Amino acid sequence: MYRFLLTRQWVILTLLGLVLIPTMIELGFWQFHRHEHRVEQNELISRNLDAPPVPVTELTSPGHTVPRSDYWRTVTATGTFDTEHEVVVRRRTSDDDRIGVHVLTPLDLKDGGTVLVNRGWVPAAPNQTAYPDVPPAPRGEVTVTGRLKADETTGSSGIKDLAGLPDRQVMLINSEQQSQLLSRTVLGGYVEQTEPTPAGDLPEQIARPDDSSIGPHMAYAVQWWLFVAAVPAGWIILVRREKRDREQAAAEGTAAETAEEPAPASA
Repeated sequence: MYRFLLTRQWVILTLLGLVLIPTMIELGFWQFHRHEHRVEQNELISRNLDAPPVPVTELTSPGHTVPRSDYWRTVTATGTFDTEHEVVVRRRTSDDDRIGVHVLTPLDLKDGGTVLVNRGWVPAAPNQTAYPDVPPAPRGEVTVTGRLKADETTGSSGIKDLAGLPDRQVMLINSEQQSQLLSRTVLGGYVEQTEPTPAGDLPEQIARPDDSSIGPHMAYAVQWWLFVAAVPAGWIILVRREKRDREQAAAEGTAAETAEEPAPASA
């Protein structure tokens, strides 16, 4: 009664199930690994944000690539803002998803060297070729506290580095690029300012990174693995239904043939 499993329809259906099972297992592990990465990143963010502040020069230097282990470390930097070479970083969103720019201002350190400081978000100018209205940075010597971040690249951020932009506008926060524009060495990475807070509402400082949400990845992983269990269960249900239907059809056919047979002649 199971010879129907050798038909083309059932062979294709069985092969499809055999392909789906390892595929869905792999998709489940992919989501599980994303969950693990999210949990690990949350732990890193929390640990680094809670670490005591250190001078920025202890964690980075000119040409240095900030490692992931130092992302979001709280650092301090004392110096004077170089507003003459301030630039804005295009296509950045505020906490409530408004499109604008980030204000990137070099800070010439008291003990020598320069570090880039992301002072926060401001609305973009109505005309994309115009420089937006940016509140001035504090004058004189100032101590900045903020979160250390790595240089942005197209590969790491997904942001295309466009050429031919208006003066003092960039797409990426990158210390190597700014070092070339400033014609002096710049510490690797940049500081996302948290203190001092601006006198007015702008620039809007960058919000603390989320270290509590784990996202839906674990739920997605469980769903994929449940689908894995559903494939053989569904296959068995279909096989039994096909077997029952064939047996019923065979029984009905036999009954019909019996009904059509002529009755034996009487003596």
